[in-house]
Amino acid sequence: MPVDPSVAPVIRRLSINRYRSIASMTWHPAAGVNIILGGGDVGKTSILDAIALLFSPTNPGVVPDTDYHGRDEAKGFVIDAVVSLPSDSKISNLLKASWPWDWNGREPVVPSIEENRTAAHNDPVYWLQVTGTPDLDLIYEIKQPDGTAESFPRPLRGQLGPVRLSGDDRNDRDLRFVQGSALDRLLSDKTLRSRLVDRLAETDVIGGLSEDGRTALSALNEAFVAKSLPGNLDLAITSSPGISVMALIGLTAERDGIELPLSSWGAGTRRLAALAIAEQYKGTTPIALVDEIERGLEPYRQRSLVAKLQSGKAQCFVTTHSAAAISAATQSALWYVDHNRRIGLLDGTKIGQHRVKDPEAFLSRVSIVGEGATEAGFTAVLLTKALGGPLVQFGVHITDGGGHETTLSLLEALSEGGLSFGGFADDEKGKYPTRWKTLADKLDKLLFRWTSGCLDENIINLIPEDKLELLIQDPAETKTGFRLRTLADRLGTDDKTFVELKAKAGADLRKIIIEAALGTVPVGKEAEKKKFQSHAQTWFKTFQGGEELANKMFALEQWPTLRPQLLPFCNAVRASIDLFEITDIAP
Repeated sequence: MPVDPSVAPVIRRLSINRYRSIASMTWHPAAGVNIILGGGDVGKTSILDAIALLFSPTNPGVVPDTDYHGRDEAKGFVIDAVVSLPSDSKISNLLKASWPWDWNGREPVVPSIEENRTAAHNDPVYWLQVTGTPDLDLIYEIKQPDGTAESFPRPLRGQLGPVRLSGDDRNDRDLRFVQGSALDRLLSDKTLRSRLVDRLAETDVIGGLSEDGRTALSALNEAFVAKSLPGNLDLAITSSPGISVMALIGLTAERDGIELPLSSWGAGTRRLAALAIAEQYKGTTPIALVDEIERGLEPYRQRSLVAKLQSGKAQCFVTTHSAAAISAATQSALWYVDHNRRIGLLDGTKIGQHRVKDPEAFLSRVSIVGEGATEAGFTAVLLTKALGGPLVQFGVHITDGGGHETTLSLLEALSEGGLSFGGFADDEKGKYPTRWKTLADKLDKLLFRWTSGCLDENIINLIPEDKLELLIQDPAETKTGFRLRTLADRLGTDDKTFVELKAKAGADLRKIIIEAALGTVPVGKEAEKKKFQSHAQTWFKTFQGGEELANKMFALEQWPTLRPQLLPFCNAVRASIDLFEITDIAP
């Protein structure tokens, strides 16, 4: 469901400068749900924290120096957002007027002035900013089109502030009466605080003390008097800076017949409860920040939560490492943050099917896209040997691109999104040369393509004639007979042994093996198209078949011939995960 700016604030542009690990980032998020992917420690949570800080409903005390990039307080930090605000945002009710900018699609621009000297707004937006000063303080401002700035006051920030589903297991802020929390905004009882303080002040605390406690208090009073300190000590409910009486008030619910605070329930339940509170707002729909959506939620509840966010009216920012969440995010914008803190969009039209089929491709340290199942299986064996251990140990994931054109589109989307990835593809008779060249220029040796033909052809053509029988033999001894049958079908014979078939084929044996392995339909046999195409599945057109082909490349001693072509690709993958270059691969 598209977000309606008339009822929900929408961040059009977010800029973060010198905040934590982010030196500089400018981002134009989608109006709906934004799923943020990326490895550990790349700044995903910092993006959410930056948004939360910009709209903080409180005036924080001293800012920790760890919020400053490189802990350099002298340079400060700046977080600003260009935001569409709903008509009831109350920004127009400020003591000093705040004027909107116009939005040109990428940047805020000074609105044009009509003849009557009034601004003509086509798409009004407001420019909000928080600055971390060298004094470890925060300055909140609304930047004006005339170059000045007005205060961005706490009440307005409280109204616009997001609902936060934190990754912190202990976080239950929105379930308590904390100032600016979801519960505080929903109930909106401005007099409750004073009424409770009055009642608490009447509490007989001393009456609750034990006899020993009263004796100790009396002795303390005498000590105070002796030191010329205030006397007649008593006990009462008081408050102190940073401690809110209201924060002690939170939602409770019955569990197993016992009334318990919701803060004691599971992390998943607390998160869903906070979101439910936000949904009850009778006015502005707040921005939602969800850090690690999978925290405390089973896969089915992750999918349910993603679906709920996608059907809502709020702009949402979600971080995740969950395949279940990604596969459910069919109506969300997927973004990837790389190790240089750059954020890029993964084109939904190019990755839509793949994020459902293999979402882990977007969660690994390095993803390698094989053009098809054969390439994926072949690459898995090749890289396992090249890396010297299981791929999962290095964060490398092999994924099946599902064909030449879909693989190209997927690689382009990954390239545009900034993911670390590689590709292994066929030539396909020179299809899409310009697009492939653009990719090759960017990926260099991380993209391997056969100069001509496909994987099966290139490997089979290298096998010596005296080893072709070994090529045909299935290691599991389940397909050998079927493979011989595919050759017999193409030779039009009932012969079943390799010797007989070899004698029948003569000099064309290798050619017939390649045709069977590729599922080529012989001329004049178009009526039996499905039969001949199915031959490929008996050979190497599966992931397991690709693995077999790679193992036979080594076992039949063809690796030395292919090493000049394949080793640079292997070393490029090694370099992408910070491993040193190698000169060879042990069979």
